[in-house]
Amino acid sequence: MNKIETPESIAGNRLVMITPLLDDGLCKSELSVLKKQICGHHDISYRTLMRYLQAYLEFGFEGLKPKTGFKRSNNNLPENFEEVLDHAIILRREIPSRSVNDIIQILELEGMIEPGTVKRSTLQRHLQSAGFGQRQMKMYSQKGAASKRFQKSHRTELYQADIKYGPYLPIGKDGEMKQVYLSAIIDDATRFVVAAKFYDNQSVDIIEDSLRMAIMTFGKPQKLLTDNGKQYRSEWLKKACNRLGIRLIHSKPYAPETKGKIEFFNKRVDSFLSEVALDKPSTLEELNTSFDLWLHDYYHSNPHSAIGNISPNTAFRGDKKSLDFVSAETLSEAFLRTESRRVDKIGCVSFKGDKYEVGTHLMGREVEIYYDPTWVDEIEVHHKDFKPFKAKKQVIGEDCYNVDKKMLKALEPITANGSRLLAALKVNSTSEKVNKEVATRFKDLGGVDHV
Repeated sequence: MNKIETPESIAGNRLVMITPLLDDGLCKSELSVLKKQICGHHDISYRTLMRYLQAYLEFGFEGLKPKTGFKRSNNNLPENFEEVLDHAIILRREIPSRSVNDIIQILELEGMIEPGTVKRSTLQRHLQSAGFGQRQMKMYSQKGAASKRFQKSHRTELYQADIKYGPYLPIGKDGEMKQVYLSAIIDDATRFVVAAKFYDNQSVDIIEDSLRMAIMTFGKPQKLLTDNGKQYRSEWLKKACNRLGIRLIHSKPYAPETKGKIEFFNKRVDSFLSEVALDKPSTLEELNTSFDLWLHDYYHSNPHSAIGNISPNTAFRGDKKSLDFVSAETLSEAFLRTESRRVDKIGCVSFKGDKYEVGTHLMGREVEIYYDPTWVDEIEVHHKDFKPFKAKKQVIGEDCYNVDKKMLKALEPITANGSRLLAALKVNSTSEKVNKEVATRFKDLGGVDHV
């Protein structure tokens, strides 16, 4: 049976936690690292650890005892309560969702306790102390629940990305209500959001826009952690990360706790959505303007318990790790996408509803086009027989296509004075020579006498 914790045993456990922090020989940096390790190992917040330490320094061992919750008298409990608790734990383990009321009723029906002798709150408190509360059991039953909490030491070591379903706005055809989506990227170590914006779709394009925004503003991360959504499993994202030297990591299926930081931020966003609903935004621009205000002036500016009760903005700005920026050219090349197209009979390719002039020398051939989704006025054309070159969007004039005059000239038919094929055959004809040879052979064989 699990032993019921007493104030003395709890105080002893807390003393074990803080004892390493009492070493006067630790420097400031070593102390900071040690605090993070203790918090992670014992699954407590930084604020709680500091409260234990301060209580011990002021009041000694007595200061570590819980102030409430353990002064209740056990005189009213049945004499066999330890055995009752054992059976209650078994019943909870059989069905983790089984309620305390149901457990009590089963114990009463089985004759373990007299009806009314054990209150629901009493049994619930003891189950919780023994580690078998309903919420605890739910955590144990989840896949991956045994995975340890983690937090990177410095900014940009790891970004976490996710898409959150947003509200409905009247932005569809004829004012139809259409759902919008939030694409966000958060820094693991500081909880600072490096990119976040609402979009009218959830395609891979919004992932690109968010990642580009994050890298341009705050530098590239060493690693990027995402879930297994198709947007994050795209070949484009894989290639872009490889080109930039970013390690792309996908969380294990059905283990959302792996992306705990971005998931927690998404819950914070729910409070924003409740507030902005009162303003009834009618456009994406209005929604994003309000969100930027909330993000920078509220979320980034308020203390966060997981990072020592300082704000994400202070944590990110105060980190001494240098930011790793890349040039605009490198970023643009990394984010290029490719598609295959066949050049038509006037030397153009069709792409995203427009025509691009690539030249008559590629008519009928298949080419690879490289493009930046954020700017498609120009594409780069690749073919194994020619050097890569830029092709611009074809401009349509008032009366006709504004096609290159040289290209049109090259396509104009030419009036012929006669068939060059027949003329060449006539010059090189061998038919008379063949007929003469055949007649000669026939004469030599005396063919005339036998006709």
